[in-house]
Amino acid sequence: MKDSEIKVLDENDLIFIETLKTLGMSRNVATTMAYLMNVDEATSQEIEISTGLRQPEISLAIRLMHNQSWVSVRSEKKPGKGRPMQIYTLAAPVDKIISYYEDKIYKESQATISAIKRLKLMSKTVSLTSSK
Repeated sequence: MKDSEIKVLDENDLIFIETLKTLGMSRNVATTMAYLMNVDEATSQEIEISTGLRQPEISLAIRLMHNQSWVSVRSEKKPGKGRPMQIYTLAAPVDKIISYYEDKIYKESQATISAIKRLKLMSKTVSLTSSK
């Protein structure tokens, strides 16, 4: 049996995850990102053990993060037979990821404000025509 050290998320990591979720990030992506922030690289199995996520949840989170270029993936051949292991590394700085959500929320709020202004303008026009 092989000895290995696997890190687990602490209270600060859980607070970080909850804060990311309030920005609109999914729980699985936030949890995976929080774990990868604390390690140089990790396999899906290490992420699974440390975070309590299931393998399909991790695969989906990694796919979403990979599509955004936030994580890099490399294959490493295991000794003996079998498929190679996928090793994941956080490729983008956390600040860049947070900026992505900052920009997204800013654009959404600008769209909402614009819609409210249009509604106000339309309601004034309707009340002017109905009072005649």
